[in-house]
Amino acid sequence: MSVTLDTYTKKHDYLICVDSDGCAMDTMDIKHLRCFGPCMVEEWGLGQWAEPVLSRWNDINLYTMTRGINRFKGLAMALREINEQYTQIDGVDELEHWVESAPALSNDGIEATISNGGGDVLRKALRWSKSVNERINTLPFDLKKPFDGVLEGLKYAHDRADIAIVSSANIQAVEEEWALYGLLDHVDILLAQDIGSKAFCIAELLKKGYANDNVLMTGDAPGDLDAARFNGVFYYPVLVRHEKESWTEFQESAVDRLINGSYGGAYQQEMIDEFLNNLK
Repeated sequence: MSVTLDTYTKKHDYLICVDSDGCAMDTMDIKHLRCFGPCMVEEWGLGQWAEPVLSRWNDINLYTMTRGINRFKGLAMALREINEQYTQIDGVDELEHWVESAPALSNDGIEATISNGGGDVLRKALRWSKSVNERINTLPFDLKKPFDGVLEGLKYAHDRADIAIVSSANIQAVEEEWALYGLLDHVDILLAQDIGSKAFCIAELLKKGYANDNVLMTGDAPGDLDAARFNGVFYYPVLVRHEKESWTEFQESAVDRLINGSYGGAYQQEMIDEFLNNLK
């Protein structure tokens, strides 16, 4: 999309932000199962422990309260556990320090640290991250589809609110996947990994003139809830393994509640409670 934060202007009084992987697109599982985890096993030579290592990778990134964690944070967590349970991971302390202190947890951010004297573990992490992106790009598009109800939900919402993709995924992948299935026709702006964190993106969109009570973040991971809370906006969860039902509820209730002012209070708390219980 050609619209940027600099050129974006609001059309409606209401704004709905939507995450991509695992929320609108049924891509999160396949990317972790085929790309993220296997690339880590290959980069660090973990084939001997592949089965338990990959199982734990999926727990960290898909099925628990760390679902949707930044890829480098997830990597540091996994390598720390591998270092303690299976085999020594050289430089894991340096990787953890970078994850905790770096201003930008991205390929560009890690490249900047490497150029300033970062060690081999950061080079390996960058190599892993680039390999992940390359492998994601080779996944057949018939394995990267939207969840049932997404297109209909976005169409319904877009008649009543501005729609922003707010994702931490690779921008090229997001744009290609959404365009293939006609979802971009119902989106006003795409903000992805290259722009900044989800909290930052929502904050920048609020500057366009939306009232906080008129903004809804739709996501599937605790980080999406955190980004909404950070900015004082509402949160709508797409529940893991219940995505179709979540998108039906989105269209039949959540959007209208945002517009008519009844989203806050009991309904918002009910949505958050369901979300947290689903990941426990």
